[in-house]
Amino acid sequence: MKKLVIAAGTGFLGQVLVNHFQNKYDELVVLTRGKSRVSNTIKYVNWDAKTISGWENELENADILINLAGKSVDCRYTKSNKNEILTSRINSTKILNEAVLRCQNPPRHWLNSSTSTIYRHSEDKQMTEENGEIGDDFSMNVAKAWEKFFFETETPKTLKTALRTSIVLGKNGGAFIPLKTLTKFGLGGKQGNGNQFISWIHEHDFARAIEFVIEKEMTGKVNIVSPQPITNKDFMSNLRTELHVSIGIPTPKLLLKLGAKIIGTEPELVLKSRNVIPERLIKNAFEFRFKTLEEALKNLVK
Repeated sequence: MKKLVIAAGTGFLGQVLVNHFQNKYDELVVLTRGKSRVSNTIKYVNWDAKTISGWENELENADILINLAGKSVDCRYTKSNKNEILTSRINSTKILNEAVLRCQNPPRHWLNSSTSTIYRHSEDKQMTEENGEIGDDFSMNVAKAWEKFFFETETPKTLKTALRTSIVLGKNGGAFIPLKTLTKFGLGGKQGNGNQFISWIHEHDFARAIEFVIEKEMTGKVNIVSPQPITNKDFMSNLRTELHVSIGIPTPKLLLKLGAKIIGTEPELVLKSRNVIPERLIKNAFEFRFKTLEEALKNLVK
């Protein structure tokens, strides 16, 4: 009997993984803040992501644990939101460490969410796991603390992997939907100067890359990104092409900051240059189905 536990598995990325893995495991358990229930053979178990309350029993005899818990960064970076962004990641990771250590037969492999935002803004250098440069601002410090709390507790019977994931492009959630909407309304021009890089990955390759990490028992830090980051202006140009939209009004930096304030988000999410390469996946011969943005967009738009 193969068992997979996904912590915080009801959001966009969680559902991508549930859809991918539900026929590959005999038992699939999702830890959720919602009510405990069983739906389509998937067992949903309530947890609060910070205290031991019975959900930890689901980790017993599990093969794989995947943790996706953490407040969305798509918000204003107020003091309150900053605190919740950090603590939601730290608390869930700490309590899972405690739960894993309590198990008689703990999960064989634990994959914990991280982010490619851990690397500095870069228009000049491609960041790999080995040579990537980690900077010092709020987002990077959250990522560093997240990984520190994950790895600093030794779990002798459980392998550990931090998934430094980029923007995941999918049909039913994430960044693709609002970008598609803006483009259809003629607002799909470059954002800022358009030179900032976007590291992205198609939702199917996201799930397949995680399955690959599990199969190869890859530990440590792994960049879950496509092999070809692309500039913002080229990203938006490709999106306009696939949507057959000829006009793309650009958004200057000043207007972008104003718009971000109005809709309650941060301009950093668009303006930061994430120039990240999946070196470890490539060296281990992972085959991307969507290597280029053109291929990914054709699939998502059709």
